[in-house]
Amino acid sequence: MRDLFDAPLLPGLATADAFVTTDEERDLATAIDALDLAPFRFQGWEGKRLTHSFGLHYDFDRGALAATDPMPEWLAHVRDRAERTAGLPPGTLQQALLIRYGPGAGIGWHRDRPQFEHVVGISLGAPAAMRFRRRTDTGFARCTLPLPPRGLYHLHGEARHAWEHSIASLHATRWSITLRSLSPRGRQAMGLA
Repeated sequence: MRDLFDAPLLPGLATADAFVTTDEERDLATAIDALDLAPFRFQGWEGKRLTHSFGLHYDFDRGALAATDPMPEWLAHVRDRAERTAGLPPGTLQQALLIRYGPGAGIGWHRDRPQFEHVVGISLGAPAAMRFRRRTDTGFARCTLPLPPRGLYHLHGEARHAWEHSIASLHATRWSITLRSLSPRGRQAMGLA
């Protein structure tokens, strides 16, 4: 695991190129497409991206975290490698959100829910740009992280909590695997604290 250009773009942001091979990328995209994908829902609104969760599911309409189907073996294997690459103890990443972005899909500005702590993402298919912004006295500080196919990123600390992020609208299909750990608040919500 290294930081982009061997220096962090933001404190708490690290990346790894070629986390999966081209063959693995193809197989993972095929496995995601074979799932019962549903449009992303947020407080009654439907997004253009299609999603499926394993381990834990966050319901944005109810504002609640709940257990869902366990990760299948093919995904647990990827999760285990991602934990090792990010330097996290085994079993840390308990939630997987699989997303298929068709042309025109993206994600607006947000921070991941406070029930989650570490965020580890794997990009498949079309390259994307993850934009970051943080409010300042005069507007916003901004920067952009290129997300190349087959790469991995890890958000924690300042990059995770002090900055919002978004994914710019795409012109071609992209898949992503977002793996998250529980924060103390999330552990409490799940009765694990």
